[in-house]
Amino acid sequence: MPDVLGYRAKFGVLVPSTNTIVEPDFYAMAPPGVTLHVGRIFIENPKMGDDAAFEQIMLQIRASIARAVADVMSAEPDYLVMGMSSETFWGGKKGNEEFQQRVQELAGIPIATGANACERAFALLGSRRLGVVTPYQPVGDAQVRRFFSECGYEVVALTGLRCPTATSIAQVDEPTLRRALLEVNRPEVDTLVQVGTNLSMLRLADEAERWLGKPVVAINAATLWYALRKNGITDQVSGFGRLLRQH
Repeated sequence: MPDVLGYRAKFGVLVPSTNTIVEPDFYAMAPPGVTLHVGRIFIENPKMGDDAAFEQIMLQIRASIARAVADVMSAEPDYLVMGMSSETFWGGKKGNEEFQQRVQELAGIPIATGANACERAFALLGSRRLGVVTPYQPVGDAQVRRFFSECGYEVVALTGLRCPTATSIAQVDEPTLRRALLEVNRPEVDTLVQVGTNLSMLRLADEAERWLGKPVVAINAATLWYALRKNGITDQVSGFGRLLRQH
């Protein structure tokens, strides 16, 4: 029997404990009848100021995710959504597939990842050449390049903001993100994409599509859009980019 509020779908959302952006972003976009239930992946040390520290963050995620899955599954969700993108790009296409398989075995239900969402979005948008903005260190940027390249897309330009901690990602302001978008908006780029779910990019991406004249894919919009469409929910929602508005 469906919940009185989540009568269309109940999504279990896995987010790092340091993340403060995914929940308000997803709630802003969720159509009526879709509810969100969060399991937090504990990160004890949020420092990510260099490549070694960034890789330690990833190790903490892998050590804590089973507990977060168990917690969120107690709410009996219909579907899982990964509210962190770097782990889904790690190891390229094979790494994303292995991640999905591992979580699905733990949970017994499917999961949407940011990597899958981007791949599906680019196919619909006709994207070939990408301009990418990340909050990561170079080691994380390399994994993003690898995933997109293995999917057949060319990363023409990439700006990594090199945030010093996982929590500081949410402190990146709009002027910084605007500059980053302009930096990667080369003439040959046909689609801009922002990864890193703790960057607040939803409404700026929607606005930037108008002044850049190109698709701007914000990872949180793409991930929730993908999860909704995989569950047969086709509501078109304005204010968060063309994926939710048109596809």
